[in-house]
Amino acid sequence: MSLNDSWMRRDLAVLWHPCTQMKDHEQLPLIPIRRGEGVWLEDFDGKRYLDAVSSWWVNVFGHANPRINQRIKDQLDQLEHVMLAGFSHQPVVELSERLVALTPPGLERVFYTDNGSTGIEVALKMSFHYWRNSGRPRKQRFVTLTNSYHGETVAAMSVGDVALFTDTYKPLLLDTLKVPSPDCYQRPEGMSWEDHSRNMFAHMEQTLAEHHEEVAAVIIEPLIQGAGGMRMYHPIYLKLLREACDRYEVHLIHDEIAVGFGRTGTMFACEQAGISPDFLCLSKALTGGYLPMAAVLTTDRLYQAFYDDYSTLRAFLHSHTYTGNPLACAAALATLDIFAEDNVIEANKALAARMASATAHLAEHPHVAEVRQTGMALAIEMVQDKASKTAYPWQERRGLQVYQHALKRGALLRPLGSVVYFLPPYTITPEQIDFLAEVASEGIDIATRAAVSVALQPGAPSNFHDPG
Repeated sequence: MSLNDSWMRRDLAVLWHPCTQMKDHEQLPLIPIRRGEGVWLEDFDGKRYLDAVSSWWVNVFGHANPRINQRIKDQLDQLEHVMLAGFSHQPVVELSERLVALTPPGLERVFYTDNGSTGIEVALKMSFHYWRNSGRPRKQRFVTLTNSYHGETVAAMSVGDVALFTDTYKPLLLDTLKVPSPDCYQRPEGMSWEDHSRNMFAHMEQTLAEHHEEVAAVIIEPLIQGAGGMRMYHPIYLKLLREACDRYEVHLIHDEIAVGFGRTGTMFACEQAGISPDFLCLSKALTGGYLPMAAVLTTDRLYQAFYDDYSTLRAFLHSHTYTGNPLACAAALATLDIFAEDNVIEANKALAARMASATAHLAEHPHVAEVRQTGMALAIEMVQDKASKTAYPWQERRGLQVYQHALKRGALLRPLGSVVYFLPPYTITPEQIDFLAEVASEGIDIATRAAVSVALQPGAPSNFHDPG
């Protein structure tokens, strides 16, 4: 028995994995990973896999990055954790100062949580509570876009709209207002991204006009709807939304958990519209992919609505045990150092261009409806019929076949349904991008052949990926 097989058997005897129908693993082997280095993951039998999805979108500067490693090691010798209620520590103060300086103007207060979903919960609760503290308790509903995803906790699911993740739990969810997404994949033929996104804003305008007196906030994934299939839209929508939220006195929450820290081509997606949200939610790449942590940045105006004598009960009494963990803060500080010292955003422009050129030929593939890209995120949408954009039946799990082929070739490409995407660490080389494009092309050819049988179990979910 190989070492891989041994670890896999031990795993399946005790673990329940995320976003997984565990019965799949009767036929789809688990891959136990022994070590990581740069863009590579290595299993116990010595096979390497190029991490094209940044281990669920978190890793930006490679596995076992020596600069981040050292910062964490140094911190470990000083302080591993202390509660953040009534106490503080150097790394959390320094990180907060740097985040306030780095993010768009007006975001002056930082609240920490343990992960992206709980960060969303904080923003939703803060917005609701702000209006209550401000004498406007009717404002307690949230507006979200169709096809959106904001996490797996109950309130975060409530403002999401990917049926695979939410339908089972509908009786538990909040009553939210859903507005059609500006998703440019759906634009009429010949229409530009900007014109389509501008036109789609009419739905948001109407919803806010009709419901603003009961709406606390609008929450969106700016520019890229990740778990909804890497669907993308133009920054004009963000600009129009900021203006409308100001007019109707509604908060704007930007969920940049997946797209922050350079994924869209700028440090933060909101920069491309020249706006500042009322809440900016960050996680994933915040710690370079090392440790779980999220940050919710907001304005001093919001902060002041909670600042009062304890007896008024206006305080935001929300907490997580590992809030502001010093080790996670150290990883985040090292990550920000690399951004500052290595001119990362500028260097990524060349990598993004290479991703575009390496995959350009797939736009002509008979079963590819679109190759789309925003910054360092590129998606290839496989379809049954190119002219009508008719999707494959989800039961066929075409994306799973791309995934399985890529593993054989030494790449981790875990599609979203029938959408193959690249979201690699920024340390990837042009030659490694070419390799990924080659593997993806081969996998798409295999997956889109006419006679493809239903893979694994016919009751499998339609989306072979959860961003976690």
